[in-house]
Amino acid sequence: MSVRKYTLLLVLTCYSVLAFGQKKYSPKQISKLKNEVAQLVEQNHKQTQVMIDKIFSFAELGFQEFESSRYLTGILKENGFEIVESVSGIPTAWFATWSNGEGPTIALGSDVDCIPKASQYPGVAYHKPMVEGAPGHGEGHNAGIPLNITAALAVKQVMERENIGGTLVLWPGIAEELVAAKAWYTRDGLFDNIDLCIFTHVSSNLSVSYGQASGTGLISVEYTFEGEAAHGAGAPWRGRSALDAVELMNVGWNYKREHLHPLKRSHSIITDGGDQPNVVPSKASIWYYFRDVTYEGIMEMYEAANNIAKGAALMTDTEMSSRILGTAWPRHFNKVIAETMYENIKQVGLPAWDEKDQTLARAVQREVGSNPRGLSTTLSDLGLPVKSPVSGGSDDIGDVSWKVPTVTLRFPSNIPGLQGHHWSNAIAMATPIAHKGATAGAKVEAMTIIDFLLNPELVDQAWDYFNNVQSKETQYKPMIGADDLPPVYLNKKIMDEFRPQLEKFYYDEKQFNTYLEQLGVTYPTIQKKD
Repeated sequence: MSVRKYTLLLVLTCYSVLAFGQKKYSPKQISKLKNEVAQLVEQNHKQTQVMIDKIFSFAELGFQEFESSRYLTGILKENGFEIVESVSGIPTAWFATWSNGEGPTIALGSDVDCIPKASQYPGVAYHKPMVEGAPGHGEGHNAGIPLNITAALAVKQVMERENIGGTLVLWPGIAEELVAAKAWYTRDGLFDNIDLCIFTHVSSNLSVSYGQASGTGLISVEYTFEGEAAHGAGAPWRGRSALDAVELMNVGWNYKREHLHPLKRSHSIITDGGDQPNVVPSKASIWYYFRDVTYEGIMEMYEAANNIAKGAALMTDTEMSSRILGTAWPRHFNKVIAETMYENIKQVGLPAWDEKDQTLARAVQREVGSNPRGLSTTLSDLGLPVKSPVSGGSDDIGDVSWKVPTVTLRFPSNIPGLQGHHWSNAIAMATPIAHKGATAGAKVEAMTIIDFLLNPELVDQAWDYFNNVQSKETQYKPMIGADDLPPVYLNKKIMDEFRPQLEKFYYDEKQFNTYLEQLGVTYPTIQKKD
C-alpha cells in the first residue's frame, strides 16, 4: 500500500464511526438550518462565479488538470481541509477532508476535465475558438467542483457554529472523459469509510434519479501489435506490418458489429498507425470503448474483442498486447438519497433566467439546428428506475455507486438541445447561466447534506436500500486488476502544445469582475440574423 493511500485511509477511518451520537433536531430546527445554508450559498454566489470562470479558463484535458487541481485544493486548504494528493498514483487526483467529530462521512464529487478541440469564447452564440484546435469545456465540467465547494463551505460554517458532528470529503473525477479514475479510487479503497456520496454533473435542468440509470457501462482497451520494419518499396516481403494487424482487427470487429445487440455500443480510434508510408510499421495501436447496459455484456464484448485481436496477430505474424485504459460500471443510484434530495430540489426550484440568458440559449439552439425553446423553466420530475434498459453514454461514477450509496445531482448550467462533447456546450459555461445553475445546485446539495447529518437514520435507510435492493442480485466486480495502472500519460502531448497558448487567457479575478469582462465579450453576443 502506498504512503498516500495509507494516509488517506487513516484520515477517513479516524473520522468515520459506526453509530452516530448526534444531537436530536426537530423538523422545524432542521428546516431552519437548511434555509440558512441555502442563504449562505446565495451570499457566496460571487465566489462560485469566480471558481467556475477560473476552471473554464484553464481548459485542461483528462490527467493533465494540474492548474485546476492546484487552484481548487488551494481554496480547500485555506478553509481547513486536509488534502491528500496524487491518490491512486494519479498526479492530478486528490481527496480533501474536513471533520467536526462523530457523525456521517459524506463525499462530494464532480469532474474537472474538458473536451479536445472544444475551445470557445463563452457567451458567443456561434463558433469562435479562443485558441484554434485547443481543448475547451464542451461538457461543462468546470462548474461541478465549484458547486461542491460552495455547498461544503456553507455547511461547514453551520456545523462549526452548531457543533454538528460529521465529515465532508471532496474529490475530483479526474479524466472522466476517458472514464479513467473512479474505478482506481474504488479499487484502492478510497470509499471504504464513506457513508454516502453525492456526485454532481452539469445539465440543463435540476434533477436527480434512483435505480438503474439509462446509459451504459464500458471497458476502454488499447490493443498494440508489434511486427518487423522494412523498406516499403525495396523489401516489403521482409516486413511484418503491425498496421495490417490493426486494420484486420478493425475489419473483424466491424463484422462483429452486425451481431451486437442494439443496446451495445462500440467506437475506436487508431492511436498509432506507423511513422511514414515507406516504412512497414513495426508498431501500431487501436483504442476501443466497449459499452453495454450490464457488466456481463461488457465483459462478453471484451472477450470477443480479445479473440479478434489474437486472430489479427496470427494473420500478420505479429505480437499482440492490450492495456485497460478505463472502466465504468452501469450506474445504479440510491432511492433514499434521491427522494430526500428531490424534496430540496422542489424547494429551491430553477434559477430565474433573464432575457439575456434566454436570448443566448435560443441563439445557440438555432445555431446547431435544435428547437429554439430556450432554457428550462419547469422542473424535471424525480427520475425513476428505467423499466427497459436504454443505451447511451457512460460515467465511471457507476463504480462508486456500487461501492457506497450514491446519487448524481444534475444542475442547470447548460443549454438544452445541444449534442454534447462539442464547442456549443462550452458557450454557457462561463456565463450567468452556469453561475446561476451552480448556485441552485449548491443550495440543493447543502440542504441535502444537512438532512443526512441531522437525520442519521436516513444513512441507515440508504444502506438498507443499497444492501437489500440494489445489491440483492448484483455484486460489484472491478474490471481492473491490482496491477493495472491508470494511464496518466494520456493527453500530455496535447496539453504541452496548447497550454502556452491558453495561459494568456487564464482568468484574472483580481483585475476583472467576470471572465466575460476580461475577454471583452458583450453578453450575449449573437449573429445579426438572430
